[in-house]
Amino acid sequence: MSAASRARKVDSRLEIVVLEKGRDISYGACGLPYYISGQVKNEDDLVTYTPEFFREKRNIEIRLEHEAVEIDPGRKQVHALHRGSQPVNIHYDKLVLATGGAPAFPEGMAPDNLSNVFTCNNLVDAIRLREFLEQSRPRNAVVVGASYIGLECAEALAARGLGVSIVERSRGLLGGIETELSACVLKRLSESGVSVHMDSTATGLTPGPSGRAVAVQFGVGDSLPADVILLATGIRPRTGLAEAAGICLGATGAIAVDDRMQTSVNSIYAAGDCAEAMHLVSGKPAYLPLGTTANKQGRVAGENAAGGNARFEGIVGTLATKVFGLEIARTGLSTEQAHKAGFAAETAVVESHSKAKYLGGGPLLAALIWDVASGRMLGFQMVGEEGVAKRIDAAAVALHARMRVEDLLHLDLSYAPPFATVWEPLLIAANEVRKKTRRR
Repeated sequence: MSAASRARKVDSRLEIVVLEKGRDISYGACGLPYYISGQVKNEDDLVTYTPEFFREKRNIEIRLEHEAVEIDPGRKQVHALHRGSQPVNIHYDKLVLATGGAPAFPEGMAPDNLSNVFTCNNLVDAIRLREFLEQSRPRNAVVVGASYIGLECAEALAARGLGVSIVERSRGLLGGIETELSACVLKRLSESGVSVHMDSTATGLTPGPSGRAVAVQFGVGDSLPADVILLATGIRPRTGLAEAAGICLGATGAIAVDDRMQTSVNSIYAAGDCAEAMHLVSGKPAYLPLGTTANKQGRVAGENAAGGNARFEGIVGTLATKVFGLEIARTGLSTEQAHKAGFAAETAVVESHSKAKYLGGGPLLAALIWDVASGRMLGFQMVGEEGVAKRIDAAAVALHARMRVEDLLHLDLSYAPPFATVWEPLLIAANEVRKKTRRR
């Protein structure tokens, strides 16, 4: 919808048609865990714009329950099925693919129509899960995957009074936060009654009576009983439609695009969770499906499809979440990711406070990742109860500017006792790096 809206602003004369397989458009997908918990009371509260708004206010034709099943680039046609059976052929001059991402199920973990196994990938998924929780009153839940959505949903389930266990295949949380920060999150989960099984690969679901699963199998012969199971094992780009049309995929498995969001096939663009993005720190294509990236890519794709010349420079991978009162944020590369990208990376971990201690400032733990060879900042991460999410934005700007750690020491960041200490965590970490460098 970002692409369609931007195209309309560029050219008021265009005929713009949007095909949507389901019945929902333009809703706050990042708010789904809060709908599951009940913090968001009604599903309509998550809806940003209705189809009627786009039709009446922006002159964009929305065709719900239209699944695109084939693209014919030679004839410039999209073949679709209306409500699963009625064929429809639509001509295009320019086409934008925004097919998103689908849940990625590890081998042996597909739901297979088990009625108490869920994902949280879209509004329909969340509605089904909440209805199950309210009608069946389960007592214990297992969340497979300690991703951002996994931890947020674990909190949502705990808020409804369920006993919650998490099974995570790696040794760290959230796909790459540093060990010291991960330990803080694990401690908070444990204090909140959530049992976490790290370095434990889920291997299967144990079916029971009435079409439900009764346990999650993991490790070598271990299992956890479950009344409800949430699979938060990541997403994969939906690329089948593009591949069949001869559109090239990138090294990440998502659709390869240039900085204009143009694919390898003329007149076809791609944006959002189906497409790659250039990572400005590693200098390589990355697949980081985030709503912020999707909306910006959509605007660029829509403008160019309408005849403009916009560009999407790339991302630094900035994101934040909050779990049981603990804010977690990161931007750039982790130490492990930096090593894989070829940097001689090291990490400085420092402690600070969110504001003056005499005004109740709580502890902050931050990690600064840098390249020893060039002195360039590569990443920044932070955990704490207050002020984390927005502090990470200053580090994201520094990454966009390709700043060296030495440059960070000269940043004129704000200070007042109700908001911060005299030395911000980013500056404390930069100073720690300088000390390490001078000791060599």
